[in-house]
Amino acid sequence: MRRSLYLAAASLALLSAPIAAMAQTAAPASSPAAAAAETPAARLRALFVASDEASLKRNPLQGLFRGDLRYAGQFGDYLSDAYLAAEQKAAADDLAALAAIDRDALDDNDRISYDVFRWQRTTDLAGFKPELVAATIVRPIDHFFGFHTYFPELNSGESAAPFKTLKDYNDGLSRLDGFVVAIDAAIARFRQGMKSGVVQPKLVVNNVIDQLNNLTAGGPAASIMMKPVAKFPDTIPAGEQQRLKAAYTAAITDKVNPALLRLRDFLKNEYLPVARDSVGLSAMPGGAELYRYNIRATTTTDMTADEIHNIGLSEVDRITKGMEAVKTQVGFKGDLKAFFEYIRTDAKFKFATKEAMRDAFYDVGKRVDLTVGTLFSTLPKGKLEIRPVPAYREKTDAGGSYQQGTPDGSRPGVFYFNSYDLPSRTTPGTETLFLHEGVPGHHFQISLAQENDKLPPFQRFGGNTAFVEGWALYAESLGPELGMLKDPYQLQGRYDDEMLRAMRLVVDTGIHSKNWTRDQAIEYMLAHSAMGRTDATAEVERYIAIPSQALAYKIGELTIRRLRTKAEKALGPKFDVRDFHAQVLMTGALPMAVLEQKIDAWIAARGGRG
Repeated sequence: MRRSLYLAAASLALLSAPIAAMAQTAAPASSPAAAAAETPAARLRALFVASDEASLKRNPLQGLFRGDLRYAGQFGDYLSDAYLAAEQKAAADDLAALAAIDRDALDDNDRISYDVFRWQRTTDLAGFKPELVAATIVRPIDHFFGFHTYFPELNSGESAAPFKTLKDYNDGLSRLDGFVVAIDAAIARFRQGMKSGVVQPKLVVNNVIDQLNNLTAGGPAASIMMKPVAKFPDTIPAGEQQRLKAAYTAAITDKVNPALLRLRDFLKNEYLPVARDSVGLSAMPGGAELYRYNIRATTTTDMTADEIHNIGLSEVDRITKGMEAVKTQVGFKGDLKAFFEYIRTDAKFKFATKEAMRDAFYDVGKRVDLTVGTLFSTLPKGKLEIRPVPAYREKTDAGGSYQQGTPDGSRPGVFYFNSYDLPSRTTPGTETLFLHEGVPGHHFQISLAQENDKLPPFQRFGGNTAFVEGWALYAESLGPELGMLKDPYQLQGRYDDEMLRAMRLVVDTGIHSKNWTRDQAIEYMLAHSAMGRTDATAEVERYIAIPSQALAYKIGELTIRRLRTKAEKALGPKFDVRDFHAQVLMTGALPMAVLEQKIDAWIAARGGRG
């Protein structure tokens, strides 16, 4: 999944409106409804709603991904001191309002919501410590997270922002102005970092420069943000079409592209010379504490970098044994390193065309659809589309990614596959990647949460990386139960993808807490997997750009798998995998401790042995 750094950081729940005022609008003070509004459960729900509403006003682009168009004409202010202060105050106010509600008076579901909200807002508030803000706000853009990585696609007519009505087009035009303001604000923050000595690594800056070159190549006519006016729906009158085409052309020509080029030239001529050669956070002022915070936020645990590093080493050893077994099964003569090279280079493991790659994923999807009902009692209503990664970001993008659809299904979820440098891509792992990004991975987990309107907004639309990515990695492990991975090379692909997540524990912590170099990390990944160098390089540069995010996959997956094993042992013949999956999925993305408490309660309720 891809999301903006500041959209993710400026979380879901925020300023609480006065509960009394909400009750007054609902009914007279003496009515039964007014009395009910004073119950802890009603106050909790009112807090969630008010907090979410306030968040959407401060972070208007969030609404687009949910199909909420009330603020569609606004871009938002994500880099100013005033914005940061408002976000910090919102988190503090939410926690104060939450503390005034008696948790013991709530039912089981509301207690889960209470605990998730408390964890999220406590984590958010901790992120506003001055030393952490000083280490982040002055690095507003990298090649994974930044306005330039998601907004052009958002405003292309092929993403969350609709272009169906005249208002949609006018809103899109207005957002372009906000994008320009954000680009210049980012330059100002970068200059602030140059003074404080907190700067991005050179390789990150060079990747961003490449992205900006791709975005502006071919001039305004070739801009992805001109796509909405290349073909209009019938709902737009001919005269308005002419006006809008001229307005979009002027905006891209006179404002947007010049801003992107300003950013590129600034990064190339002023920032790159002072950017750091080091790649780990520990080499940057405030970086060590920031990495500790990032680990807590992404894994939702109190684990240390050393603990995670050692788990990674153990998992690498375990998965290696599985790969050895596959090598023996297919009769390959040679060591594991030679087996990896064989898979990397032999023509039979290559996709002939981008279309062949796409069709392979479609085929997996059709086969999964036949069996997925055996493991899940509730299936999402939203459809899933399969598309290539947009060209402007494919060089630095992951092998696959997912963008959620709308809760009402009017816009499908999208699984993006990356065909950049097609000869470096291999067919083993096709099944696993679909299971992760599509069904029953991200598309299932995210869709089921946001389609469940009984949940408060922050549970429907929010989440944490350990749960979201941990579930997707757990979904990969369901391959055999879904009739997948019968081909030994697809099983090797599963091991290779699992190995990637295990190596991440080693490499991410190695880079950011043990002074590993970029090349050292790449060579480690090549030595322990069949990854091509292009993929290994993109992965390592991802960990450099967004420290700790990649740790959460394996930590989350290990937790979910451990809880399933625990339930199977405790419940014996009473264990129902469909019920277990419903328990995991149907309350949104939970911090690991909250998830474990929920599963323990479910086991006890079904009479499980402790």
